[in-house]
Amino acid sequence: MIGTRTAGAAIAVGVGLTVIYTALISSADAITKMFAASYAAPQLFALSGGIVALLAFAFNRAGQNPRGMATYCPRVMALRSVATVLGAGAFFYAFRLLPFAEVFLFIAMIPLFTAILSGPVLGEAVRPQAWGAVMLGFVGLLCLAPGGLDTLQLGHAVALAAVLLGTVSMMASRYIGVREGNLLAQVFWPNLALAAVSACALPFVWAPMGLGDLGWAFAYAALLFGARWVLVGALKALPAYVITPLMNLQFLWMVAIGAAVFGEVPGAALYLGAALVITAGGWLIYDQAFPGADTREVIPAE
Repeated sequence: MIGTRTAGAAIAVGVGLTVIYTALISSADAITKMFAASYAAPQLFALSGGIVALLAFAFNRAGQNPRGMATYCPRVMALRSVATVLGAGAFFYAFRLLPFAEVFLFIAMIPLFTAILSGPVLGEAVRPQAWGAVMLGFVGLLCLAPGGLDTLQLGHAVALAAVLLGTVSMMASRYIGVREGNLLAQVFWPNLALAAVSACALPFVWAPMGLGDLGWAFAYAALLFGARWVLVGALKALPAYVITPLMNLQFLWMVAIGAAVFGEVPGAALYLGAALVITAGGWLIYDQAFPGADTREVIPAE
């Protein structure tokens, strides 16, 4: 009974943190789209990445963590950092090239890649019910495609690359999260790498910024810091293949922000597809809560 309560508490925490994450990251994405219209990616990421890394360092010091920013998984942390840097740039230009809510089509593909790779890479047992939910999500993706596959262009290819890189980053986060409790290290190192790489490119793309845009950049950094910290906690509480479908709740935020800020209103097919994808996420959560007694998570040694 105690074990059941503990598992239920972990599920509740993971689900709650993921919902908070979707609200924070959608708000940050809206600022990204605003910046993409006038600035190059390094100009936003050099500033925001540095701020987020500084916040992570400060919170870590305030918590008096004796290990500082050390990690037990340095190679996987390096992989996560590289994927974060490349993925951030790809998503930035995807938001420049595509309507805000349409990017959700590709964000929703992350669970498919995660479900395919979580078994061989993370050693997590993926139940048959989970594969059924993934297939339902795939049907939702077909509904989300605006105008059919023939309409896919450069922006869609960039978004697909961003999703692949984002999947690598999240799986690396899950791998690290189940092996150590230093959550802020996962926020610090990828953002430090993002700031450093962007700073190297900054002299070639710099454009003057007003105080208003500078304020938006600071707001973006604060939202991103909160989102990434919350996501790391969520990935520690639940398997990656459960967390990523639930993240498709982000669609609701993206539709609301897209309509209110950018005047973009998606069609009925987009809503239908989103409903199917979100239902698939709920199916995985139910399967995680009531899995029976035939599977346990396996954590391989690094």
